[in-house]
Amino acid sequence: MSDNRVYIYDCTLRDGAQTQGVDFNTSDKELIALELDRLGVDYIEGGWPGANPTDNAFFAKPPALKSARLTAFGMTRRAGRSADNDPGLSDLMGAGTKAICMVGKTWDFHVDVALEISHDENIAMIGDSIAHAVKKTDEVLFDAEHFFDGYKANPEFAMSCLKAAYDNGARWIVLCDTNGGTLPDEIERIVTQVIKHIPGKNLGIHCHDDTGNAIANSLAAVRAGARQVQGALNGLGERCGNTNLVSIIPTLMLKMGFDTGVTHDGLTHLTHVSRMLDEHLNRPPNKSAPYVGESAFSHKGGLHVSAVEKDPRSYEHVVPELVGNQRHIVVSDQSGRSNILARFREIGLDVDAGDPKLSKLVELVKEREFDGYAYDGAEASFELLARRALGSVPDYFSCSSFRVVDERRWNDKRELITVSEATVKLDVGGEEHMAVAEGNGPVNALDMALRKVLTPIYPDLADLRLVDFKVRILRATDATAAMPRVMIESADSNGALWSTVGVSTNIIDASYEAMRDSIVYKLYRDGAAARKA
Repeated sequence: MSDNRVYIYDCTLRDGAQTQGVDFNTSDKELIALELDRLGVDYIEGGWPGANPTDNAFFAKPPALKSARLTAFGMTRRAGRSADNDPGLSDLMGAGTKAICMVGKTWDFHVDVALEISHDENIAMIGDSIAHAVKKTDEVLFDAEHFFDGYKANPEFAMSCLKAAYDNGARWIVLCDTNGGTLPDEIERIVTQVIKHIPGKNLGIHCHDDTGNAIANSLAAVRAGARQVQGALNGLGERCGNTNLVSIIPTLMLKMGFDTGVTHDGLTHLTHVSRMLDEHLNRPPNKSAPYVGESAFSHKGGLHVSAVEKDPRSYEHVVPELVGNQRHIVVSDQSGRSNILARFREIGLDVDAGDPKLSKLVELVKEREFDGYAYDGAEASFELLARRALGSVPDYFSCSSFRVVDERRWNDKRELITVSEATVKLDVGGEEHMAVAEGNGPVNALDMALRKVLTPIYPDLADLRLVDFKVRILRATDATAAMPRVMIESADSNGALWSTVGVSTNIIDASYEAMRDSIVYKLYRDGAAARKA
């Protein structure tokens, strides 16, 4: 094995599932496992056989992986039982995976207080379990739970636990910073000491992020010689989470020059995999996430944009396409002509830098942001604003009027309900249309009424869906009379995602403005022709 090779072990499906609010079903696990396999990780920890019905069902019908090694997780035999007669070990061996990962205590405090057994018995439990497992599966990993706390408290005992696993055939000895309290200098110093007894090619590192140092700790262990890193996608995990593999994989490859099972072609799927997980968890992606966040390669200040246009290395530490991301020129009240021109190039608009309309557009953006609009988070609205300034957006429809009524009443079952009803009058190609619809709240009712008119005329709108709806009060000092800004994020079945903005003293009017931009953007992007009289 090359000393430059670092193996990646993903624990999203087991350790990541302990995240508050995360609950994977078997379909989720299969989809995520296949995406991890496509990415190129070496090991995928599928779960804990025997722990719950979901994990049992997953191992009963595992996904067909092309390169990653599916791994089952469990614990060493219990005290007072033989390895041959331990139900937990039997479930672990029965998972049918070619690799298993077994956790055991290495902190004398836990052995004394939690297990209440002798140190020798704990060491025997580890050795017996590993020796039993290596006869029944291809590869065994030992997770040394709370190892760094154990080493600092009693290095002789902690090392004896590791040696029991290694001497009995464990392929990997994984040093766990289970409570996330160890700092990078301690990690590097202790791993350096461990390598004097166990080769680095057999050492892994598994860090939790309770001090915000999980990535730094993992990199410190690799620098000291460890050659496996455990972690989870997007840093999922109990409490503060695990080492974030989405950040550590490109750092190992692009910054430190290590080889991993992830090829450079596979690395281009990193952004997709990260956002896919968030989409499956029904939560918005972290825009500021390193490497893969929407803002990771965003440039807002005009001087920054000018520099990036000349040489991206000025403000970008890696080429965004290497990790499947892209440069994003943000348009805001801090923008100058360079931002506007760069954004035009992104959307395919060829505008001469000397065009007087460009100066007017810069001033218009600044005026509208002064009024409360925010185009750095609503690029679809900016594109429509720019194209309208250049006279190139079709007039798909116009709203003559709309009315929204909320009624709070008792229904026939004596349940207190609130019903929202919207009426819209639209002009489409010179023809007047009116529709009435009820919805789950006033904004949904208005959306339903608009679709009732527009979808039969413009079938492209059938797959338009609202993904996120945010309201921000711009002047909190005005209390209930404050001006709200509405941001709407929309998507369609092609995977496209776009954001629009609306501002008004009336929250329904601001919502309509953002919805209108979303509909028009979808029609324009899909090349729909405006209905003519």
